[in-house]
Amino acid sequence: MTAARNSFPPRPVRGVRAGYVHQTSCPGDLAIVTVDFEPWQEGLHVESAPGATVKGGPEPGDLERFHAALAEGVRAELAERLPGVPVALALVVRHTVVHVIDSREHSFRTAGRLAVREALALLDGGRQHGS
Repeated sequence: MTAARNSFPPRPVRGVRAGYVHQTSCPGDLAIVTVDFEPWQEGLHVESAPGATVKGGPEPGDLERFHAALAEGVRAELAERLPGVPVALALVVRHTVVHVIDSREHSFRTAGRLAVREALALLDGGRQHGS
């Protein structure tokens, strides 16, 4: 697929690692992912890469919920950092780390936000977007 002109991402950004680990009490927060940001058709499409790996043995249905929350975080961060820029993105999940107690949707939403920040930094060497 080809992305619309002047949309995000302007080119592939691969191997973006993002993690949210916060432990102050039980439960804590843990979400670690490696994703690719690929130009796609308008909107945000989430998929697991062929051969994607998962560490931590999530319960049935958890991985789908966590990846949906990851996408929510990506959408929210892009809306804040790149207001008015159309999103034409395939978010390809390559690796996911979960913990049976400390992983939850909030953790993955936060990891999604952090992944966007890292992708933007990789795209332009750290210049601020949306400012």
